[in-house]
Amino acid sequence: MEQKKIVLAIGGESLSFVPTEVDYNDYINELMPDNKVAPAHNFVFNTAVEESKPAVREIAATNPSAVVQIAAVLMQEFAPALDIKVKK
Repeated sequence: MEQKKIVLAIGGESLSFVPTEVDYNDYINELMPDNKVAPAHNFVFNTAVEESKPAVREIAATNPSAVVQIAAVLMQEFAPALDIKVKK
């Protein structure tokens, strides 16, 4: 299965990420009610391509909530929500 590259425009820079099913599963499995930032950080940095990592580090250093926001956008793009309705 070909990996999908996701390019995000953040702060005027184009940053590339290549999430895999393993990255996705690890992220979901690590999420806990009292632990969301560390899994988001791991997901973002594990999926960032090498050329984008320095910029991602800088963004994360200047904006503590950045990795959570980036992870949310990556998840929306990698695993879009299904339109599910309960039939009665």
